[in-house]
Amino acid sequence: MTIARAPVRSAVIDDLRERISAMEGIAARRAGCLAFGVPEMDAVLPGGGLAYGALHEFASGGAGTVDGAAAALFAAGIAARTKGPIVWCLTRPDLFFPALAQVGLHSDRVIFVESDKDEDVLANMEEGLSFGGLGAVVGELVRLPMVGSRRLQLAAERTGTMALAVRRWRRQTEANDFGQPTASTTRWRVSVMPSEDLPVPGVGRHQWFVELMRVKAGECAEFLVRACDEQGRVDLSSGSADRSHSPRRSQHSA
Repeated sequence: MTIARAPVRSAVIDDLRERISAMEGIAARRAGCLAFGVPEMDAVLPGGGLAYGALHEFASGGAGTVDGAAAALFAAGIAARTKGPIVWCLTRPDLFFPALAQVGLHSDRVIFVESDKDEDVLANMEEGLSFGGLGAVVGELVRLPMVGSRRLQLAAERTGTMALAVRRWRRQTEANDFGQPTASTTRWRVSVMPSEDLPVPGVGRHQWFVELMRVKAGECAEFLVRACDEQGRVDLSSGSADRSHSPRRSQHSA
């Protein structure tokens, strides 16, 4: 009798596994994507934008504070275009609030959660993602281990909340960790470029060189964009008109 029941028991277990798999990530699929509103950028992202219910990773193109600030502002502009409160987890309370407001993320929408170490940031991010009902959960991290990133991805999938991991380094040696595998759906690198030229003397809009270094079910690409405006939106720089900075396969791997 035991032998006869074994195939039946196996079939029941397989059926349960299929049902659980079908249920996992259902909130994320319903949530859809957040489009950049730039056709060239949205075209290289599956679904036509950054997926809700997923982890997205951002880092600077160099070890300097200027590039690091640009990466944080790029993520802030994305968070600003979501709906609902934003939870921002960090270890250093050094964010410049006027700069966040300049890219559309105002302080009355943000709940800042300060911790002593990266492990606590990861735990706070996971808690925020599991809570649900938020526009996005942002976390500033030096290292993002595979296990931790996987937990964030799963928590985001369950509630459909977007997770944004901003990699910030105090020294160049820490930047080497950025090449390690993570469970992030997309991975971006942002570098500051000279400001856009104006027809009259003055300071033009800031420009960023944005590299999509990794995207699931898609190809890497590079863009020269104008920095986020007061609504958190970027657009292709006029320097891309000659297609010298049009979307193309990135020369970097991640």
